[in-house]
Amino acid sequence: MIKRLLILLLAAQAALIGLLAAALYHGWRPAWQAELSAPATAVFYLACGLAVMVLLRLLISANNFYLSARAGSVTPPAHALNLFSAASLFCHEFHASMLTSSYYMLRPIGLRLQPDAQGLPVLLIHGYACNSGYWLPMSKWLARARISHYGIDLEPPGAAIDEFAPQVHAAVERLCRETGSAQVIIVGHSMGGLVARAYLRRYGAAHVARVITLGTPHYGTALAHFGPGSNAAQMRRDSDWLNALAASEANTQRTLISSIYSVHDNIVAPQDSSALPGARNLVFGAIGHVALGRHPAILRCTLQEIVAAVPSASA
Repeated sequence: MIKRLLILLLAAQAALIGLLAAALYHGWRPAWQAELSAPATAVFYLACGLAVMVLLRLLISANNFYLSARAGSVTPPAHALNLFSAASLFCHEFHASMLTSSYYMLRPIGLRLQPDAQGLPVLLIHGYACNSGYWLPMSKWLARARISHYGIDLEPPGAAIDEFAPQVHAAVERLCRETGSAQVIIVGHSMGGLVARAYLRRYGAAHVARVITLGTPHYGTALAHFGPGSNAAQMRRDSDWLNALAASEANTQRTLISSIYSVHDNIVAPQDSSALPGARNLVFGAIGHVALGRHPAILRCTLQEIVAAVPSASA
């Protein structure tokens, strides 16, 4: 469903670029434009329309950083930004968001079994308003490491988080069946980490050796107030659902979890909402929310956590 919605959104953006180009053509005719050929004129005004669209996307990204800064937690001195690192953070996050929404999510990864696979198989759970295409960079790293993996697409997009748990259960069973493994490793981005915890609450950890969350708002995020859907409401700060989830977990279950997050996350705010007591918390800086799925430092750290995981005694 998300892929179909994305195609419609991209088509709408293309139409808007055409309308902007036509409006500029009729309202702005610099003297030098008369010297251009007809094809060159069309390319020029379409490029102007595209530039306006990119500028709008830049403003949306900048607004996310502004909102997350307003609701943000205190940045540790070790991760303080300078002008260069702040610019790099913004550019990398904008690049990641453009790639994800315009390319990755058009290519859901599905089940990817590796010949001569090594280690435990990995189940990839995407976040809010995404699909398994988000994991395309991670999939390439896993394939190089010869690790079988399965990216699922959670449906419907706005459902309550507990409604996704049966889908995860079916995916875990399928991945175990297809690989012959008794257990899997779950990697969840953003809301995907909460979906993994909801799965553990309902089905237990018998088939899970490790859960790795990337930028998951374990204690909610202020920006969830701007998102539609039951799942967005559940991700608000101190929501009843989050409190009930935390109250249901035993400390031994938390030890299964590695929480990887950035103190400069532009969607999860306050950023220390991703710190989960009892879990293994791995903290980074100068990385945005969407970029967590493709940043080399995060991919390397995640792969290290995957390789280090061993089947638990409950297998």
